[in-house]
Amino acid sequence: MDFDNFAFHPQIKAGISAADYADPTPIQEKTIPVIMAGKDVLGLAQTGTGKTAAFVLPILQQLMRGPRGKLRALILAPTRELAEQTHTFIKLLGRQTGLRSITIYGGVGQKPQKDALKEGVDIVVACPGRLLDLKNQGALDLSRIQILVLDEADQMFDMGFLPSIRRIIAMLPQNRQTLLFSATMPEEIRKLANQILHNPVTIEISISEPLNTITHAVYLAEPARKEEMLLNLLKEAGDGSVLVFIRTKHRAKKLAFELQQAGVSATSLQGNLSQSQRDTAMRAFRFGKVQVLVATDIAARGIDVSRVSHVINYDLPDTPEAYTHRTGRTGRMERLGTALSLVSQEDLGMLRTIERLMGQKLEVRKMDGFETSFNINSPALKVVKQTNRKPDSVKVSRLNDVSPSARRKPASENPKSAGLPQKSPRRVYNKNRFSSY
Repeated sequence: MDFDNFAFHPQIKAGISAADYADPTPIQEKTIPVIMAGKDVLGLAQTGTGKTAAFVLPILQQLMRGPRGKLRALILAPTRELAEQTHTFIKLLGRQTGLRSITIYGGVGQKPQKDALKEGVDIVVACPGRLLDLKNQGALDLSRIQILVLDEADQMFDMGFLPSIRRIIAMLPQNRQTLLFSATMPEEIRKLANQILHNPVTIEISISEPLNTITHAVYLAEPARKEEMLLNLLKEAGDGSVLVFIRTKHRAKKLAFELQQAGVSATSLQGNLSQSQRDTAMRAFRFGKVQVLVATDIAARGIDVSRVSHVINYDLPDTPEAYTHRTGRTGRMERLGTALSLVSQEDLGMLRTIERLMGQKLEVRKMDGFETSFNINSPALKVVKQTNRKPDSVKVSRLNDVSPSARRKPASENPKSAGLPQKSPRRVYNKNRFSSY
């Protein structure tokens, strides 16, 4: 099958040719006809499988009919980087259509965004916080929206955007087409997502299976020696671009600095950067001016650099689905890639959970001179939560029923906590608090 089978408008075909697209990927082959038929879609596929083009192309096709310069398609994204990446796809694939797209997100001035809206646009790619800011100021009209897309839906729901999304959806026409796309979708989030879709068609492309273009391997590591091991892995990576994942923004900044001190061309991408600093870091990595980008999961959303040869998990993620999303940053669009993980004893439980999700054991490699006090069969030092199990205290029946705080039992209901001094409530990262998102 090729793109000619979809009978796209000639001006869209010109964009497909300019992008050097040959044959559609599986997610595109299955999804494009459904969207063009006007149906709601829940599309699940790993990063690097072509999800963005799977919804951008049929949106462009539908917008070729009707008035120009009226906002008719809204795409919501969790981060600025992902919004810009989607916008870039729209400009590339729609270059001959005359359709106008803009991005709306915080961390930059509002005036250019307001001016662009006044001039007339057909598509807005936005982060929820700034979109609500402009809507509340009367700067944009959502009454003509025909198509709503929630991109990276798992993160949109799971990372604190649910209240904003509810407010945005309430402002949209009920008679619309809604599309949810995501690299991962835990079962509880899938149930929530289906609340806002009307008779959706679910299209799932190997969401838990590893891409066959990626080689996976792990190295057992003592925490104190991870940096030395990382330097050795970077030497073995040669000239390829390397994406290193780490858990916190403070450690990301510190590790990037230590790599620079060791003579490695590195930078970091984390939440404390200004928008201009984030853009500078991404440009440097995308165009090969720096070899290594150290990033957190949140900051890395939207990274689409086709030439990433290696993904290295300096820390394993907190969920097995996040592992799939991280490693999908390499081996993109049929290119070969390598995913390596430095695994300490406390990570063994998560490693086993990842292997269960992937349906295979990951290769264990050894690095000379870096023996550990444990082996792959040692007991884990911490218990890994099963992310596919719904907490007993939560009953999911409506979109409003679940909030992050509702997922945890109060101490008074937990027999193990009764009578013990209670810690102050754990702070939950909520992007809605920051207009930059």
